[in-house]
Amino acid sequence: MQVFVLVDVLLLVILVVLVAQLPSRMRADAGPVSTPAPSAPAATATAGGGDGTDPVAFSLPSGNITCEMSAEGVLCTIGSFTYAAPQVTGCEAETGHVVRLDDDGFRFECEDDGVPSVPQGAELAYGSRESVGAYTCASGTDGVTCLDDAGVGFRLARAQWTTLP
Repeated sequence: MQVFVLVDVLLLVILVVLVAQLPSRMRADAGPVSTPAPSAPAATATAGGGDGTDPVAFSLPSGNITCEMSAEGVLCTIGSFTYAAPQVTGCEAETGHVVRLDDDGFRFECEDDGVPSVPQGAELAYGSRESVGAYTCASGTDGVTCLDDAGVGFRLARAQWTTLP
């Protein structure tokens, strides 16, 4: 009986160690997680170089995602993605390439004019962030993460998109 208890304890310890290492392994495969902290002051990257209120446009180093930021909100375009395109109420056209974050929250836009091209802006290096008004976006190898001052936002990457509280 003591042998079984010892084996169970040993298996439990191994499981805990594996589970603890799983998130770090996932980050190693996907790149560093770069969620901006909405309450912390954000360092302005070279993409904008303004005073924090001027509109800014930037591209991630991959060239697949470009965002435009202003005091009114954030608009990001992704050229290529592998996630299932989301449904947009009342939209008969394609969706999935354009997302918006503003006072009304996060949403995908209806692409009535067809799939947009991804315009290139100044490169926002991985690990850098840009802020305009109440909005902060961070560039990472895991995609772009954008939040408003209340912590509402999204992460957008080729493989998936996620809303953030």
